Amino acid sequence: MTQLLHLDASARPGRAGEHPHGSHTRALTHRFVSRWARARPGDALTYRDVGLRPPAPVSGDWVPAAFAPPAQRTPAQHAVLAESDALVDELLRADLLVLGVPMYNFGPPSGFKAWLDQIVRIGRTFDYQPERADSPYVPLLADRPRRAVLLSSRGGLGYEDGGEMAAMNHLDPAVRTVLGFLGITEVHGIAIEGEELGGEVLARSVAQAMGAVDRLVDRWLAANHPRADAVLCEAA
Repeated sequence: MTQLLHLDASARPGRAGEHPHGSHTRALTHRFVSRWARARPGDALTYRDVGLRPPAPVSGDWVPAAFAPPAQRTPAQHAVLAESDALVDELLRADLLVLGVPMYNFGPPSGFKAWLDQIVRIGRTFDYQPERADSPYVPLLADRPRRAVLLSSRGGLGYEDGGEMAAMNHLDPAVRTVLGFLGITEVHGIAIEGEELGGEVLARSVAQAMGAVDRLVDRWLAANHPRADAVLCEAA
């Protein structure tokens, strides 16, 4: 059974094509997860909306709590890490991350950035071993195969690798860097572009992205396991 972790990070509550001013990334993640679930209803899915219910940002109390040895943490430190622990637990269970993340001002939305900050945890998702000659940082999520798909949207054009605006894309590289640091190095990206232009440009990009989602799901499903009964666990 594959465990999916589905995150939506858009500030828009609805899906494009179904709701006025709806989110393109929510439409992409819905397409991915729905297609997967139809083929493999027995796979487990955890859903978290960090766009409408963002995690708390890292605070001055969070930092010493995260770096303190677990056995030496005070009750207050355990409390300040409770949300982070829950997010890390979801991540550790996941085999496949489905991340719906729009580009806001060339980078990720604040709720998604807060999620990234909460899951980068020494002793849980990475370790630091200064005696290692090659690198002192050890990715703890490399313990088994994990993969991610980053489903994004961008108002303009040319933010893909090699595009004229690629140097201003601080979303895709940030996500790949953080996940790779933790041990998830297989990260696929699919994006809708041209929302500010609208019209045929946007419609063509939406159709291309939806088709790319279908092809990616089908390719991954072809290498997966038999079907079973559905399990859906929504995060608090």
